[in-house]
Amino acid sequence: MGRLDKRARFPLETSETPPCPICGMENTYPDGDAFICPDCAHEWPQQAAHAEEGAATVRDVHGNVLNHGDSVVVIKDLKVKGSSIPLKQGTIIRNIHLVDGDVEHIEGSSDKIKGLVLKVCFLKKA
Repeated sequence: MGRLDKRARFPLETSETPPCPICGMENTYPDGDAFICPDCAHEWPQQAAHAEEGAATVRDVHGNVLNHGDSVVVIKDLKVKGSSIPLKQGTIIRNIHLVDGDVEHIEGSSDKIKGLVLKVCFLKKA
C-alpha cells in the first residue's frame, strides 16, 4: 500500500496501482486482494492485473497454447522468401522456438528448409 497523507489519512496514489479497466480513472486503490475504483465502484482481483503484465502466450490458429519444443502443422501452402521450394499444407515443423516478445511468429525448421520464421495464423498444433 502507498504512503499515508498526514492531512487526509488516505493512501496516496502509487505507480503500482493500475487504472480502472472500466472507466480508465487512475485513482484506484488496493483493498485486500482486490483493486477498487471509487469513481465507478468496479472491483477486480489483483492476480488478474499481475497476470496481464506477465508474458503473453503464443497461440495457434485454433487457440491452443504453443510452447518451446512443440510440433506444428502448416494449414496452407506458403511461399518461402529466398527459396524456390514452397512450404506445402500438412508439413510438420518440429521443435519450434518462440520469438521473445512476439506472439505472432515462431521459429522452426522443416525437413527441406531450415531457419523458418512463420506466422502462427498459418499453423496448428500437431
